[in-house]
Amino acid sequence: MGDERKLPDRALERAPGDGGALTEKILDAAREQFMTFGLRRSTVDDVAKRAGVSRVTVYRRVGNKDELVQRVLLREYRQFVAEVDAAVAGLPTMEERMVEGFAAVLRLIRGHPLIGGLMRLEPETMLPYLTVESGPSFLAMRGYLAGHLRRARRVTGDEGHEQESGDPVAVAELMVRITVSFLLNPVSCFELDDDEKARGFARRYLTPLLDR
Repeated sequence: MGDERKLPDRALERAPGDGGALTEKILDAAREQFMTFGLRRSTVDDVAKRAGVSRVTVYRRVGNKDELVQRVLLREYRQFVAEVDAAVAGLPTMEERMVEGFAAVLRLIRGHPLIGGLMRLEPETMLPYLTVESGPSFLAMRGYLAGHLRRARRVTGDEGHEQESGDPVAVAELMVRITVSFLLNPVSCFELDDDEKARGFARRYLTPLLDR
């Protein structure tokens, strides 16, 4: 199971350049490698060669292949969560933000050149990186959403009524699990292939979680 201590709730809010220029160069190379050849066919040696550094440097600056994939994914997530934040920023209620946020996440991830592509081509390879058993990205996304729920409650004055309105961590985890399941396996009786359908699903099935 992933170690939550290694990935605080605010991991997605760190500055993309906080690892230094060399680390960013390695992550850029890894992103290009994964986009070109996928995860299965990529090695640390491939990334090192593309970055113009030694294999040892990759291990020292980032880590092994799993850690490399996680760092690349987290960096990508940081870039598009800003877009999700922008999409929901002007909405007055938590329910409306959840609805619009769900639609935005589905749209952005599906259209993402790296994450969306890997989910379509290598869903079985991506699964461990998106689930709590071995995926810090799952914990980061859960923490990000839980933080939004807590902040929304402070604004509306509901933070003291967690029992009535639902534990934000539990609600966030259910939202992430549901979203990941649709992304990894889009075959469903639910039609979520455009924003309006995704919003309708969220209104009917996700917003009630806020009252649990």
